[in-house]
Amino acid sequence: MLRNNRISCIHNDSFTGLKNVRLLSLYDNQITTITPGAFDTLQSLSTLNLLANPFNCNCHLSWLGDWLRKRKIVTGNPRCQKPDFLKEIPLQDVAHLDFRCEEGQEEASCIPRPQCPAECTCLDTVVRCSNKHLRSLPKGIPKNVTELYLDGNQFTVVPPVLSSFRFLQLVDLSNNKIGSLTNSSFNNMSQLTTLILSYNSLQCIPQATFEGLRSLRLLSLHGNDISAFPEGVFSDVASLSHLAIGANPLYCDCNLRWLSDWVKTGYKEPGIARCAGPPDMEGKLLLTTPGKKFECQGPKEVSVEAKCNPCLSNPCQNQGTCQNDPVEFYRCTCPYGFKGKDCETPLNACFNNPCQNGGTCQFVEGENASFASWWRCIEQLKKYRTYVWKCECVHVCECITHTHKKSNICFLYINKETCICPPIFSGEFCEELVDFCSPELNPCQHNSKCVITPDGPKCECTPGFVGDNCSVNYDDCRDHRCQNSARCLDELNAYSCVCTDGFSGQLCDIPPRVSALPTPCELADCQNGANCVDLGSRAVCQCLAGFGGLKCEKLVSVNFVDRDSYLQFTDLKNWPSANITLQSMLFETGGGVCVCGVLFVNYLCLFKKKKSVSPSLEFGVWPSILFFSAETINDGQFHTVELVTLDQMVNLSIDGGAPMTMDNFGKHYALNGQAPLYVGGMPVGVNSAAFQLWQIQNSTSFHGCIRNLYINNELQDFTKTQMKPGVLPGCEPCRKILCLHGICQPNAAAGPVCHCEAGWAGPSCDQPINSPCQGHKCVHGACIPLDRLSYRCECKEGYKGALCNQQEELYNPCKRLQCKHGRCQISDLGEAYCECDSGYAGDHCDKETECHGEPVRDYYQVQRGYAICQTTRMVSWMDCSGSCENRGCCMGLRMKRRKYTFECSDGSSFVEEVEKTIKCGCARC
Repeated sequence: MLRNNRISCIHNDSFTGLKNVRLLSLYDNQITTITPGAFDTLQSLSTLNLLANPFNCNCHLSWLGDWLRKRKIVTGNPRCQKPDFLKEIPLQDVAHLDFRCEEGQEEASCIPRPQCPAECTCLDTVVRCSNKHLRSLPKGIPKNVTELYLDGNQFTVVPPVLSSFRFLQLVDLSNNKIGSLTNSSFNNMSQLTTLILSYNSLQCIPQATFEGLRSLRLLSLHGNDISAFPEGVFSDVASLSHLAIGANPLYCDCNLRWLSDWVKTGYKEPGIARCAGPPDMEGKLLLTTPGKKFECQGPKEVSVEAKCNPCLSNPCQNQGTCQNDPVEFYRCTCPYGFKGKDCETPLNACFNNPCQNGGTCQFVEGENASFASWWRCIEQLKKYRTYVWKCECVHVCECITHTHKKSNICFLYINKETCICPPIFSGEFCEELVDFCSPELNPCQHNSKCVITPDGPKCECTPGFVGDNCSVNYDDCRDHRCQNSARCLDELNAYSCVCTDGFSGQLCDIPPRVSALPTPCELADCQNGANCVDLGSRAVCQCLAGFGGLKCEKLVSVNFVDRDSYLQFTDLKNWPSANITLQSMLFETGGGVCVCGVLFVNYLCLFKKKKSVSPSLEFGVWPSILFFSAETINDGQFHTVELVTLDQMVNLSIDGGAPMTMDNFGKHYALNGQAPLYVGGMPVGVNSAAFQLWQIQNSTSFHGCIRNLYINNELQDFTKTQMKPGVLPGCEPCRKILCLHGICQPNAAAGPVCHCEAGWAGPSCDQPINSPCQGHKCVHGACIPLDRLSYRCECKEGYKGALCNQQEELYNPCKRLQCKHGRCQISDLGEAYCECDSGYAGDHCDKETECHGEPVRDYYQVQRGYAICQTTRMVSWMDCSGSCENRGCCMGLRMKRRKYTFECSDGSSFVEEVEKTIKCGCARC
């Protein structure tokens, strides 16, 4: 029972594992949609209550109508609340084509929207983060991304996290500031087909950079600072068909001969790459220059060698030691007293001993600004005092102060002192705060969060993991509740119980059966929440209110709470010859109240006569016959009504009393056996026709309870009928309240309440009011009072009928307007007008405009092979269109040619003349 909650959506895994559930009540929630397959795991489900939920009957719910019609286990008729044209219509009655999603409403499903970073735009598996000034990869990129555009940002290295996206097929890192690649830059990208690294600052390509990229077909390194490629760097990219390495200063000596021969074998390079050195090779094309021309003559220039071996150019200053580094390109180990990437910054002014004649250098205490420039000389001072705290040492000891706790211990090491730093600082002088949460030093495992604290890094573990670095999978079995010697199986942030033989249940708490034979209650199979009572040799099902049958499988009592409500039975056996028995209870009492009928069979009508408390029967085949019974039935008790029909004869009996017989000798001798049986009321169309022909005297529906309806000695299940609006299960609540001028609503949250007729108000609908529009039934329209008790409905555009509940064909002003060379549009005022194609004008777009030129400013595009090329800047020209007299043609009269630079999608570029029109006019064709 999940009734009276705030559930808004049912997923297809919401009821996983609940295979024994027989009754599911989702009554009175906020459910708008249900995912297909949501009830597939409920294998034993026999009763489903979806009433009182605001269903949005769009395309996501189209499956449910078919499912409800096939299964026939739903209680009542769940109704649509959205869209407006389906409001209050039962789900089962909505045509499949009417379940549709309007533009912009597709998000109203249970499926969560795909994740996308705020800095990017995502479409399916394509993510675009171009021109966002990014320095690192934004969080939240979907793991199934196939195309990732990171061009036009501030990346200095290839983001290491790219290797975690295993489905990448295209990566665009062009127009960034990437200065180096490593052998692991593109690990785990076996599906990558396109890699664009053009217009960066690359100088060197390591040997194994592209290892594993066996699917790569297009590689663009255009516009970098690359002079050489190691032999075999492309050996693993067997599928490569397009290589763009133009606009690079290639050094074409003998070490690059292999590349010239390699591009010639498959013409992978389009003939753009040119040599920049040695001098005799300058300007020659890599593709067309013979391999024998690639010769080594003397030592290679240091500037070229230094691109892959940066230490050759001695970047470290002040006698620092240089080491090549795969990530930082090179790293300087600075001598004592210097720091910085190239050891270019002296640590303080006292290092060079500016004091002469035996003077000793000392920092000026308390001076924080321009740290390296504040010093003074003290005569004949034998000891050196460090800045802020004292550190008595024979030699210089420079331990920099921080706001955090610092070391003040100096040790003599190789003729100089060294500072012993606390754990969160590093550097020769404890001047650097260590970032333990950086990707290289982060100690937290299993996607845990790293937080910097004054005492060092702290890990906030994800659920299921514990320990200082979240490396330990917490043993959830420590506090397990498995019973009966079951074995606990630890899982991630959960556990499961492995039961011993015979036991079952989630906690192995269900004992084994004593006997292999099923119990009487298991054989009884009580349904709809009924309790089973074991009487030893047999079992009895105790049904909940409103249900009946041996297994409580039938809904046997219903409450009529609306004056337009009814039940409809079809496919009845032996109809119209029938024995119909039911029990009914009226909710209205007192004289002068017009009460609707109990039973309608074609135009065979049983009802309570106006200003009377006795039932009457009307045989509605023309001419109609009417007779009454003397029994009183408005005493708040159930009364048994038995009706027997056979050809032209009808028998009526109340509470087992003497039957009354009526014969009809009208024009139509028998009831129509093809027509359905209506109980409690009739559809509006059938009702109106019978009332206008004086075949019935009362057109309102029954207001009360009906139970135990037998047709030909078979107890009827109301869930198998077409239950129309205003019919609710059960009978009890409305027996405790009297609605004098209204109807009782039994399922309100605070108990049964009265819904008053027009012109009446109060808890019992006994207080007259002046507005008849209170509680009106105009579905798509406004209520207009006619007098104190009556009103009419003024329908909105597109609707008709007495209650504005019938949809008209929508008015379309474009139907009357023909646009010959254009399309019809509707203005904000609802008026139709023609939007003409280029070169046409007039109210109907039937007149050609005179020859004229329309200015165009756009990028000029051409195609070369498989590549699309466009100008690097926008081009302006005139587009000629319109008509000319004497069969002339509208064309360019004045042309202009200019050279433009084109860039292509494969990374190549070229310069070409473009002819553009600058004046249009009429000329001979």
